[in-house]
Amino acid sequence: MFDLKKGQSAPLTFIDLFAGAGGLSEGFIQAGFDPVAHVEADVAASFTLRTREAYYRLKSMGLSSKYNDYLAGKLSRSELYELSQTPTRVINAIIGQEELDQIFQRVDDLIGDCKPDLIVGGPPCQAYSLVGRARSDFKMVGDKRNYLFIYYVEFLRRYKPKYFVFENVVGLLSAREKEGRRYLDMMLALFKDAGYSVEWKVLSAEKFGVPQKRKRVILVGKLGVESGFFPEIAEVEADFLVRDAIGDLPSLRAGQGTPYITAVAAKPSSWLRQSGILASDNQVTWHAARPHNDRDLSIFREVVNRWVELKERLSYDELPEKLKTHKNRTSFTDRFKVVAPDVSFSHTIVAHIAKDGNYYIHPDLTQNRSLTPREVARLQTFPDDYFFESASGQPSRTAAYKQIGNAVPVVLARRIAESIRRNWK
Repeated sequence: MFDLKKGQSAPLTFIDLFAGAGGLSEGFIQAGFDPVAHVEADVAASFTLRTREAYYRLKSMGLSSKYNDYLAGKLSRSELYELSQTPTRVINAIIGQEELDQIFQRVDDLIGDCKPDLIVGGPPCQAYSLVGRARSDFKMVGDKRNYLFIYYVEFLRRYKPKYFVFENVVGLLSAREKEGRRYLDMMLALFKDAGYSVEWKVLSAEKFGVPQKRKRVILVGKLGVESGFFPEIAEVEADFLVRDAIGDLPSLRAGQGTPYITAVAAKPSSWLRQSGILASDNQVTWHAARPHNDRDLSIFREVVNRWVELKERLSYDELPEKLKTHKNRTSFTDRFKVVAPDVSFSHTIVAHIAKDGNYYIHPDLTQNRSLTPREVARLQTFPDDYFFESASGQPSRTAAYKQIGNAVPVVLARRIAESIRRNWK
């Protein structure tokens, strides 16, 4: 186990369901919890979890230099995993009726007689997402992903952790079945039937030290009939700007950069030094800009110039006609958007960035590109030595963007975890 509480009793343990790239897990690990199992369907994200697992194991063995060798491209992924020695706790499997018994067996094999203290996670959010429903002709009614919470409850019934933390998008509050029942109400009824009291809130990540506007519904359950147990998390005043999160990274043009280790180019901001994001050697990975066509680069210049000169957003219908290619000019007119450097919070990072970077344009006109995976990861407060994997083993910028966009901000997760740990009883 990753015992981060040296000299103390064994750490509290957790299972992470629908784990994604591990933003929620990383926050809980940083707060002193120990992961005993991660369950994730996506192959690339599962490898990301395994690589982070290897990072912690090698660090505990005094072999952090080997992890850095991997980040520099000097070791293969299989060589990294061999060096970390112990069997993985990452289960790459689809959580559903067909695989549930097999997943239970694999989790049982991992935890032995140890009962997990906590279960965390949240099923894929696209089915509840307001944007996803807006773009779907059927508002995603009938989407099987709407009911993945049923299997989350099955894990609660089997392992009976003292607490659980369930995370999802704010669209969960309004998403309904065809018959009109709210999914949230169905969840709450099932949680109660499994023996849990539940309290929930909408948390805005920007109020808790994350340089990004991002609202999430957080449900916290406690075994038994209780109330008043939702973690009290003190809000923090934003004493930083977006440029403090990304301004120290090397300048790149479109198509430049590397997924492997790169040194930062400028002195990191005080916020970065205090956030837990910086690696010990001030090096980063995945600072690799995607290429863009000439038309998009011209649009980027228009969008950034408008912000620099007027502090205004440029609507799509305001572009010169020669740059317009979309027939739809009445909706999603903000499809090109600069990440403003002189405000405290960026707009929300979403997984669509894996398809194009038009909504996340770098504010420096001399670079004229969209944000790199590392810049996006900084806004999601992932540590700089957190490496995002692909299914194949060859670096994939698309896979990295998708994982980062779907993640829970690490600092938000850590703040939740710290509060739960402080008040554990």
